[in-house]
Amino acid sequence: MISTPTCQGCGASLTRTLVDLGLQPLANSYVSPERASVPDRLYPLHARVCDNCLLVQVDRIVPPGEIFSDYAYFSSYSDSWLQHCKRYVEMARSRFALDSESKVVEIASNDGYLLQYVKSAGIPCLGVEPAANVAEVARANGIPTDVAFFGEATAKRLLDDGHAADLVISNNVLAHVPEIDDFVAGVSLILKPQGVYSVEFPHLLNLIEKTQFDTIYHEHFTYLSVLAIERIFARNGLRIFDIEEVPTHGGSLRVFACLRNAAHALSPNVARVRDKEIARRLDRPEGYADFTQRVDRVRVDFLTFLKDLKSAGKRVVGYGAAAKGNTLFNYCHVSSEDISFVADRSLAKQGKFLPGSRIPVLSPDAIEQEKPDYVFIVPWNLREEIMDQLAGIHNWGGRFVTAIPEITIA
Repeated sequence: MISTPTCQGCGASLTRTLVDLGLQPLANSYVSPERASVPDRLYPLHARVCDNCLLVQVDRIVPPGEIFSDYAYFSSYSDSWLQHCKRYVEMARSRFALDSESKVVEIASNDGYLLQYVKSAGIPCLGVEPAANVAEVARANGIPTDVAFFGEATAKRLLDDGHAADLVISNNVLAHVPEIDDFVAGVSLILKPQGVYSVEFPHLLNLIEKTQFDTIYHEHFTYLSVLAIERIFARNGLRIFDIEEVPTHGGSLRVFACLRNAAHALSPNVARVRDKEIARRLDRPEGYADFTQRVDRVRVDFLTFLKDLKSAGKRVVGYGAAAKGNTLFNYCHVSSEDISFVADRSLAKQGKFLPGSRIPVLSPDAIEQEKPDYVFIVPWNLREEIMDQLAGIHNWGGRFVTAIPEITIA
């Protein structure tokens, strides 16, 4: 007998489906050539909605250590993301009066992509990063980094080591946390009395409105709205005092929170964003009902597009070996017969194969050598940046394609 999964937020039974994407390999489990003939381990990728607390989440099937201990994603390969982080640090330094007496702690600090700007501003900092291979890169660049999964136990240890924080940052990590209450409890513990927790995450409202189903994969345990995280934060002694809407990752929220009794004034932005979610009916289970049908339409249109190009003798390659592409390719059963290769700047991915589809990952130089008819931009959130980088494809008549939320050719 198969037991009904329970909500990782409130513990209620999860009986409502947002979308079921079938059996999929881990999205960041890039395959080395010597293992290319070994079948992938597949896990159900099923996103559900909690009718009680409205937290959207995937079934907790995969142990976190299997996903994050050796990680292929390095944040520093995106120029636009680095600029985003630099601007953020400049803003935070000014707004929260950070100086040489302050302490900034970033959770899931990756390769030091953000803390490099904190360090150069003369502000003491510490990164907390579970992937040892990525943390080693940060340390080599002079960023102090603690290798650990963050939660209440880690927070207590860091406090004992003198790392109480004026600012705690976790960009695009809250969704990666399998025990979200333990994580937020740790944040509450490590904050100084007037400290600030700054968290960015892709906004569930955009995922639903723009059919961004390819951002669903096993390492993203939750898909977050203000309506859901307000409840999680409140349970753990935090309150939200401001929200900014930012364009990264297809439309994200930057949420500022503090301890319940801290002095930070409440911004009207909080009610404004909450009201947008309510207008889209995300405050009730019925607001999530039509997503599967729209996902199916994207799949049909994408496969039809690829079939028509193949029939016409056109060659398609991809750019950006992003995890979101693996969800899309595997849900649509796309292979190297449809997309010859995917180019990527990351040396950690070049020479490997995408999980499931076995599409090879090559250097960006391969695009110039092969001169394909179409370049499919996998990370559609970086569309403009990539089109600028690869503008030379127009010299031979090449064109760019994205598939989310619909087929778009440029």
